[in-house]
Amino acid sequence: MFKILLDTLRKNGIAPQMSNTERAALEAGDVWIEGELFSGRPSFRRLLEESYPRLSEREQAFLDGPVEEVCKLVDRERTAREKELAPDVWQALKKHRFFGLALPERYGGHAFSSLALSAVIGKLTTCSPTLSSVVIIPNSVGPGELLVEVGTDEQREHYLPRLARGDEIPCFALTEPTAGSDAAAMTSRGEVFRGDDGELYLRLDWNKRYITLAPIATLIGLAFRLYDPDELLGKGEDVGITCALVPSSLPGVEIGLRHDPLGVPFHNGPTSGHGVVIPAKQIIGGPEQAGRGWQMLMEALSGGRAVSLPAGAAAAAKHIARVTGAYSVVRQQFGLSIGLFEGIEEPLARIAGLSYLVEAARVFTCGSVDSGHRPAVASAIIKYNTTELTRRLAIDGMDVLGGAAICRGPRNLMADAYVGSPIGITVEGANILTRTLIVFGQGALRCHPHAHGFLESIRKGDARGFRRALFGQIGHVLGNAWRSFFYGWSRGLFAGSPVSGPTAKYYRRLAWASARYAFYADLAMFTYGGRLKVCGKLTGRFADVLSWMYLGFAALRRFEAEGRRAEDLPLVQWSAEYALDRVQEGFEGIFRNFDVPLIGALLRGPASWWTRLNPIGAAPSDALGARAAAVLSHPGEQRDRLIDGLFRPHAEGHQLNLLEEAFELVAASAPAIAKIRRAVRVGELPKGPPEKLISAAADAGVISRDEAELIEKATAARLQAIQVDAMTLEELRGEISPVPEEAPSPVAVAAG
Repeated sequence: MFKILLDTLRKNGIAPQMSNTERAALEAGDVWIEGELFSGRPSFRRLLEESYPRLSEREQAFLDGPVEEVCKLVDRERTAREKELAPDVWQALKKHRFFGLALPERYGGHAFSSLALSAVIGKLTTCSPTLSSVVIIPNSVGPGELLVEVGTDEQREHYLPRLARGDEIPCFALTEPTAGSDAAAMTSRGEVFRGDDGELYLRLDWNKRYITLAPIATLIGLAFRLYDPDELLGKGEDVGITCALVPSSLPGVEIGLRHDPLGVPFHNGPTSGHGVVIPAKQIIGGPEQAGRGWQMLMEALSGGRAVSLPAGAAAAAKHIARVTGAYSVVRQQFGLSIGLFEGIEEPLARIAGLSYLVEAARVFTCGSVDSGHRPAVASAIIKYNTTELTRRLAIDGMDVLGGAAICRGPRNLMADAYVGSPIGITVEGANILTRTLIVFGQGALRCHPHAHGFLESIRKGDARGFRRALFGQIGHVLGNAWRSFFYGWSRGLFAGSPVSGPTAKYYRRLAWASARYAFYADLAMFTYGGRLKVCGKLTGRFADVLSWMYLGFAALRRFEAEGRRAEDLPLVQWSAEYALDRVQEGFEGIFRNFDVPLIGALLRGPASWWTRLNPIGAAPSDALGARAAAVLSHPGEQRDRLIDGLFRPHAEGHQLNLLEEAFELVAASAPAIAKIRRAVRVGELPKGPPEKLISAAADAGVISRDEAELIEKATAARLQAIQVDAMTLEELRGEISPVPEEAPSPVAVAAG
């Protein structure tokens, strides 16, 4: 019976066809808490024991010392004009071994944690995207990590010390004009041959583009398809995708041309090679690792997605929170700070809540990497969502600042974040692909307790494995069907929570969401079969639900790790409710678009109706949003924690410093302004703007002379902080600098 069923499922295409590269991608990395969320019965008590790390004293000292020192050296106006870092910046980077942050100390590296690497990248990003990109590649998707993991002893001893010192500037060349995510379409090739000296060599030809640091690289990590017509390696004629180290000084290597990514000045460009010859021992890991390049890359990219891009995104979010919060207090209309208007309060709430959530996800995911995980699905979730959320926050920031955000120049604190946000969306796996293929496609097979074994048994025709997986699958489906039904009717009341208090209900809702998700994911995989692979709209919605369960839990984990601070309740509540609302939105989209006869009709009808009547979550209330937004509009320890880790320029006349100083003065003078307004209401002072009544209020004893002086200082600082740049035509053309060279331009954040 099982054999007949197995043959039927094979004929009906229930198991999707996968290429070797797809299978390697699916098998890369490991499963972390996303497996719990996919199971339908997550143990939140155990998940709360997962690491939420802190920087060590040595790592914090590096941030406060060398990182601060290098940031001070960067002149952003000069970098923007020359598209290059100044020599003294390069010298400082090499002196402090910025290119070996994660490399072992025995090779001259710092052996910092992923959290520290993330913190360094974030701080550098708020100083200069050029600076951060130079540091990201050697410490992320450059060949250093691969050498540590699979390199030969000879490769490690030779290259790792040179990489740590900055004697070698690496890049990794993967993307081609016809091959990005589709590795099978790769045209770059290598051919094995035996040299006159009897040794094995590779003859390489490639054409790559979008390669960060390629224009200045001295060492190219190259991905190519390797052929061995004489089978000298003993792995067949088509060996497969392979990675090798290619010195850029070799004959036939072409580098130096540059792309211009939206005007953001960082080193990115094409590289090509024609008839380039290298010893076979230059294959990363040696000749025995030939053909394993795609799996190497997928594992390396999973780490990069988990650390580097979320670091830039979190820094961008915090920068936007800092600027918009201060500006909403300093900028006034109709005699009031614009942050007091509900139309401004709404985006401020999003900025505050999502900044809290993105930072929570950044730290939590770094903790998994530092605990030894390679969370392939979680890294895709955090890369995709943090960069997308930062793009949304950049739009909110532009809206809040209005004209001050669209007028380019040294005073503009928002435009670079807005212009640079698509870079993070695009690199290390474009977000559309990440959402529609990786998060759910890889998640369904890697995270599901039975799906991978079930589909593999069908593919291989393994009747025994099929029977075992089938019974496990049936039990899994029935259990989640019951939990989904029971939790739905009780609104998660009996799901249980590992904590008590105001956040307990969110754990119950997440348990409810997990059970429902697991059941309908199984239903989709069974009814769609192999066709699900190309249903990107549906898999994207499943990816959204899984993503927001993960992000919502990360926010809850942060709240617990930071001591359940009462003042942070508005932020964690807003984050959790926003996440659950997005989960609800994802389910509604799944039910409306489940295109399977009969089952689809049931989901589009009764199930969809019941889901809307009995939602897992709803958008945060306006009252909660007001409390979250208030965090940004009040100077103090809580706001400082929310925007911690950013570089603050030291130049006295820098626009960010002018804005922060005005913000603090306006906030400090608010009680005195309130006294004047009360005096006007009761008739003690004539009607008029408080700033026009300062002298009269002081003379009448409504405010003290010190308070009058404070209001005058705040007024002057406020007017200075809201100015925008106006330039001559020559300055606008870039023929001359609009500001003195020693006055740096505003902080810019590029989430890549």
